[in-house]
Parts: sequence; structure tokens; C-alpha cells
Amino acid sequence: MILLNSRKRVLTSLIVLVSGIIIFILDLGTTGLVDETPPLFAAAARAMSESGDWLTPKVNGIFRFDKPPLIYWLMSLLYSLPKNEIWDSLGTLSARLPSAFGSLLLMLMIGDTLFCWPQKGDRQFLTPIVASLGFALSPLIIIWSRAAVSDALLTGTLGISLLLFWRRMASENNDQCISAWVFLGFAILTKGPVAFVLVTLTITSFLFCQRNWRSLLCKINPKKGLFITILISIPWYILELIKEGKPFWDNFFGYHNFQRYTSVVNNHAEPLWYFLYIMMLASLPFTPFLFHGIFKAFKDFLKSSESSSEISQTLYTYSICWLISVLVFFSISATKLPSYWLPAIPAAAILISNSFVSLKIPNKTYSYLWIFNILILFGASLVFFFSNIWLSSINDPEMPDLASKLITTGIIFKAKLFFSLFAILAILLFSLKSKNILLYLQIFLLVGQSFLMSPIRKLADTSRQLPLRNISKLILSIREGNETLAMIGIRKPSLHYYSRQIVFYEANTEEGLINLSDRLNNDRRENYEDQPDYEYKSLLVVIDKYSSRQKHWSNINHQKLGGYGIYDLWRIQKSDLNKYSELLVDSGYKSDWKNRKVEKF
Repeated sequence: MILLNSRKRVLTSLIVLVSGIIIFILDLGTTGLVDETPPLFAAAARAMSESGDWLTPKVNGIFRFDKPPLIYWLMSLLYSLPKNEIWDSLGTLSARLPSAFGSLLLMLMIGDTLFCWPQKGDRQFLTPIVASLGFALSPLIIIWSRAAVSDALLTGTLGISLLLFWRRMASENNDQCISAWVFLGFAILTKGPVAFVLVTLTITSFLFCQRNWRSLLCKINPKKGLFITILISIPWYILELIKEGKPFWDNFFGYHNFQRYTSVVNNHAEPLWYFLYIMMLASLPFTPFLFHGIFKAFKDFLKSSESSSEISQTLYTYSICWLISVLVFFSISATKLPSYWLPAIPAAAILISNSFVSLKIPNKTYSYLWIFNILILFGASLVFFFSNIWLSSINDPEMPDLASKLITTGIIFKAKLFFSLFAILAILLFSLKSKNILLYLQIFLLVGQSFLMSPIRKLADTSRQLPLRNISKLILSIREGNETLAMIGIRKPSLHYYSRQIVFYEANTEEGLINLSDRLNNDRRENYEDQPDYEYKSLLVVIDKYSSRQKHWSNINHQKLGGYGIYDLWRIQKSDLNKYSELLVDSGYKSDWKNRKVEKF
């Protein structure tokens, strides 16, 4: 029996692993970095690798204190591997792999936890697969796990830590396992104090629901564990404070933690119930089963509270505490972003598997939920069948021909076909009263998301990022005397990443022109990759077609050196720029770059 369970455990993990590779790893490095944030992470990580300074992230000649260093360190290790420029020519595999790997590990941990601790009513090894796929197939997880940012890595390290805490409490042995505290340290090194807050809220609320909370608290050994977490996570913060002092404190703790939580940053103000919407979106197309799983878990908790129950049967209760902790904490936050919901998605996936377990026998609830879910799938197919209505409303200045390309590349047709087959399959399985209908649809979605997402990613890359890569190559081939490089109008940090040069970003307004002239004389910056010659007679300017039509830019004498997509490359004499700047100043315009952050990135 033990051998049979061991084989099933390995088989389950193998199925989850292959599924995760398909979702997270397949074609990971075949497209360029997506502006705006990923190139900042990638540029900082590559700078660490090439400069040897692994303490302070730096982008475009400016310190970047936005996030702690773990994500940069992992990317840097990959950039440091031999022949990286050959097997990762775009630099995106190295930048994205830490996010993808974090999600893959968490996916495996979800499956293994549900296999080793099957919950009440679950006697099949399919439930771990359902829970793992419920996590991995979340639209938000699919997007962020393939992005070169820290959100997916936080979700992975934090989720593994929380699951390990529960496994320690549910375990019958008394060994002093510290791995949960190790991963908590990693989570704090990924995103900061928010990881500790979420873990504390989850465990505190869970222990509050348990009669034997003292013994459970002793099991996770908080005294020793906190010491280990501090030992892993705190030294970098101390070293950075010693090295950079007040700028680091004000930027990281003041702006990116305290100010983001207590006030609205970058216009990301949303209503209090915002994350209820995001919760529904993040679980599509199986959102009805999340709410049913929550309801069932809460109902079972009320029953169990009336009598003693085994701690090993409390995973769904723990998941509710986990989900609610994230929901409450970020709902109170003044600044709200969809990515803030990512740490709750593992808990949501486990609760979806709770619905899967309780709906194995067809009943009224089974029928109502599946009818509702079929309507969702049917509605999705209708959206693409009537795509002519909303395609005409697409207005992306960076991809002016996006609507026509969606049609000519066959993406709209593929979406119609996929969602139609999805709805038909759901109706067929529902009519057969299949008890594993959710799993079968997840498998179909697993295959289909690759069928749909791959061409979408390639289209977006060709339309938005390829022009920037091409113009970066042009810059490297024609640059004279370490000319200064500027980007006007639409501002893309990927230009800095691909050109490896210091880039001055400015708006296409009159003030932006004056700012650029003033900054070329006063804003000195350099890094190990590029030391511009600020005294050179000319500069290179990347300007989008919309900005180039502005009178104050088009009137400046310039030499057009080439163009890709909506971007043109100009060479401008500094004397001409300075003269026109003086004319604008005489007309009443003023420089304002010293009164703001020079660049938002």
C-alpha cells in the first residue's frame, strides 16, 4: 500500500510538473521584454552580473530601490552563465525564468500537499491535479509567471512558506522543520515586509479558529523560526542602509511600502471592493466553483467547530484564512493593483478543488453551478463571434494596425474555435453527468491556452517590441563619439536595456524640450555600460511619429537616420536644440525636471 501510494505520488507530481512546464516554461525566451517594468528588472539584474556590484540595483545610471534583491540575484545568476548571449539572445529567458520557476515550484507544492493530506471526502489522486491546475491556469498567474517582475516570485515563495507552515501543523511527527521560515525569508527578500505581514495575518487568523492553537504554535517553532527568517532577510537591508542611507530608507520604506499603502500612487485608486472583482476575474472560467468551495469550506468549519476535528483536515479552513488575509490587507491599501491579488490565488485554487471533491455526485448544486459555468463559456465564445463590434474600438497608438492583425493572423478565428469547442465540451460532459468534468475542462484549457497565447505573445512582440530592438541595433551601429541618447514622447525603458546606453526620457511637450536641453548640460549620469560624452556636438533622439508632428519638435533641424514601427531615430545638433529651447523660455515656458522624479522609472 505504501509502495502504491509512493508511485501515485510520483505520478501526480510528474503530471503537475509537465503541465507546469507547458504553462510557464514553453517558449519563455522567444519574445522580447514587455515595457514598462520588466526591462527595469532585467537591466538591473544584467548590470549586477556584468559590473560585479550585487548589493545595489541600478538602472539607466540611477539607483533602483523599488524591490529587494532576490529577484535581481536570481536573474543575475542566469545572466552570468557561460554563453548566455547565445542561448538567450533576447535576454528574456534569464529575466523571466525566476518568476516561472517560482510558480512551478508552488504548483508542485500545492499538488503534493493535497496528495499527502487528502481532505474529507477525497479518496482520489485527481484532486491534487485539479488544485494545481486551478492555480496555474488562473489568467493572472499565466500572465505574471511569464513576466520579468517580482510578483510571481513573491507568490511562489510566500505560497510555499504558507503551505509548509500548515504541513508542519498537520504533521504527526515532532521534527523541527524550519523550511517554512526559510521560504518566508526568501519572500521578504523578494518584496519586503508585506510577506511577513501576510503570513502573520494568515497564521494568526487560523490559530484563532483552533482550540489547540498553543500546541500548533509550538509546532511551527516561532522563536527559532523568526531567527532564521531574520538571518536570511535582514542583512541586505542593513548593508543597503549603511551604504546608501536616507535615500534608500525614503525610497524603499517611505515610498514603495508606507506611501503606497497609505496614499494613492501613480493614479491607482480603486474602490474598497476592487479585489472582489479581481478575485472573480482571476479564477475564470471556473469562478462559480471558487465561491462554492468557499461556501462549502465555511459550512464544514462551522460543523467542525462544534466537535473536535483532526488538524490534517483543516486545509480548506486554512485556505479561507489565507484568502481573506490577502483580501482584507490589500482592500485597505490606498493603492490597488491587480497583481496584489496574486498571493491569494493558491488559496483560491485549493478552495476550487474543495468544490471538485464535493460535486463528484451530481445533484442540484452540481447542475446549477455547471449551467452557470457553461453560460460563462458560451458568453466568451459570443464575444469573439461578435468581435467586429469591439475590434473597431481598439485604439493603441503603439500598434495602430492591431485590429487588422488580429484578424489576418487568425487569432480571432482561433479564439472563436477554441471557446466554441470549450462550451460544447462542457455541455457534452454535463449531459453525461461526468464527475470529473472540471478536470477534463482544465486539461482542455491547458492545451488551448498554448494554442491561443503563443500567437498573441508573438503578435504583441512583433508589433511593440521588435521596432525597439531594431532601432537599438541601429543606434549601436551609427553612434558617434559616445553621443547622448534621448527618447521623446512614448517612453520605453527597453530602449535602455537593448541599447545598453544611458537614455534621457522626456515628454513631447514644450517643457520636455526645455528639460532635455537643460539636462544635457546639468544632469550627469553614467554606469559601467555607458559613459556618454555630454560635450559632444550632437545627440541621438528616438521619437515616436505622434511626437515628431508637434510643432516645437518638427521645427528643430534634424537628420532622420532611420525608423521602425512608430519610432524614428534623429540626430540633432545640440546648438540647434539649445537655441530652440531658449526661444521657448522667452515665450514663457519653464524647465521643471528638477522639481520631480527625472523619470518615473
